Order: sequence, then C-alpha cells, then structure tokens
Amino acid sequence: MTKPAPPWRGKRGQILATVGPGVLWITLLLIIPSLVMLAYSFLTRYRFNRVGYPWTLEHYGTFLGFTQLGYDPIYLSVFGKTLLVAGGVAVLAVLIGYPLAFFIARSGPWKTLLLTLVIIPFWTNFLIRTYAWILILASNGPVNSGLQLLGITGEPLALFPSLGAVFVGMVYAYVPFLILPVYASVEKVDWSLVEAAADLGANRLRAFWYVIVPQTLPGVIVGVLLVFVSALGNFITPALLGGSKEVLIGNVIQQQFGPALNWPFGSAISFVVLGFVLMALYLYARAAGQKGLEVLN
Repeated sequence: MTKPAPPWRGKRGQILATVGPGVLWITLLLIIPSLVMLAYSFLTRYRFNRVGYPWTLEHYGTFLGFTQLGYDPIYLSVFGKTLLVAGGVAVLAVLIGYPLAFFIARSGPWKTLLLTLVIIPFWTNFLIRTYAWILILASNGPVNSGLQLLGITGEPLALFPSLGAVFVGMVYAYVPFLILPVYASVEKVDWSLVEAAADLGANRLRAFWYVIVPQTLPGVIVGVLLVFVSALGNFITPALLGGSKEVLIGNVIQQQFGPALNWPFGSAISFVVLGFVLMALYLYARAAGQKGLEVLN
C-alpha cells in the first residue's frame, strides 16, 4: 500500500508554492496599505494634525467642491487638467514611440543596440533625469543657445518653467513604456497578410491601416495605459519643470501627505484617482472581451 503524497507535493501544494509568494507579497505591500489608506480617508481630522472618529465623507465632499464656504470645484479642475495632461502625454508618446518601435523592429542587426539605447535612461535616477531637463530648457541652456545661434530668436524663450516643459519631461520619461510593448507586437506581425493585401490591390497606406495596425493595436493599448497611468500620478515633473504655476493632482496628493499633513484628505484624493483608473481598466477589459467574443462568433 503506497503512502499518500505529502500535501506540499500535490496539486494544491504546487499551486501554493508558485502563487503563494506573489499573493503574500501583494497582500503585504499593496492590499493592506491600501485598506489602511482607505480607512484614513473616512476619518475626521482634528487640530494639531490628529485624526480619529467619527467616520465622515467630508474629505470626498471637499474634493468634489462642497466646502463650508460654498461650492468651489478647485480640486476637480486640477483633476480635469491632470487628465488632459496625461492624455496629451499619451498621444505624444504614440506619435513618437509608434514609428520608433517600427524602426527598431525592422532594423535587423541593430535591434539589440537600439533597444539598449531605449532602456539606458532607466539606469539613471528619475529625479536626475528631470533635473537634466531644467538645464536643457534654461534660458542659457543648449536649446535657447541653439535657437539664438541659428537666428530663430533674438532673446531666450521662457521654456522653463512652463506646461510645455512638463509635457517634454513626461514624454521623455514615459515614451519607452510605449515603445517596448509596441515593439513586441511588431515582432509578432504576420507580414504574409501584408503581402496578400498588396496582391489584392491595397496600397501601402491601406495595408498599414487595415492589416498592420490591428495586429499592433494590443501593444499600443498596453503602452497607452502604462503612459497614461504613470503620467496621471506624476508629481516630480510638474513640481520641477512646471514650477508653482503648474499643479497637477499628484502634487496635491504629495502636499497633503507632506507639508499639509492632512492624511485623510490625501487618502481620499488618492482613492478617487485610483477608482478612476480601475474603472478605465475595467471598461477596457470589458470592451476587449466583447470584441474577442465577436471575433469568435
């Protein structure tokens, strides 16, 4: 009579051994801190930065603009501005990263070198890279010096601090997040379908739009989500390249957890932003699932 296998050698044990560490890691470092922050968002803030009971929705009401002095949607306007900036950064990342990913994928023996050049900025601290743009866009920096040398401008342009500098810094920081997934999609493109489209009379533009774009669209969507979500919570770039004039929702959250020491309000804003991101991901997943069912049917 054979002895039963120990539980750690069975199917459940294998699943626990492979999935368990990841679940434990996510629970300790993501779920539990998020639940603590959620609880903080409903606590009452007292003098001297103390928090306690009773539970309240005041902080969410303040974010929506309902204050004791009347309706003032200042935080909603900042959130709307942040959505526009994050969306603009994602669009610019697509315009720059999509053709660049194609160029890298079709560059033959140079692919490894070009991919390395895309990844190299991640070897440097994000803060240092942002400070580098301050030097580049300064009134005596290389951009203004080059424009004056070419005779395009007579005086230095006010490139920094500005909203344009924020866009430049964010696009530079996050465009690799779009290049890499698009590159992976381009590597999987079935080029025989492009040849078939050409045999059927499609020109290059139509073949690109109706054959290549649908095959690379999953990589584009993943890249856009990565860029958009990263830009949505960025507070370092607006603080350094935008100055005090350009405040985004990430700066507001940082101020609440930092100088203002209003952790309940900062937690409430964080969960509003998190809820918006999760809703967008849910709608995308639902749309992608419905499209997949239509293809199967």
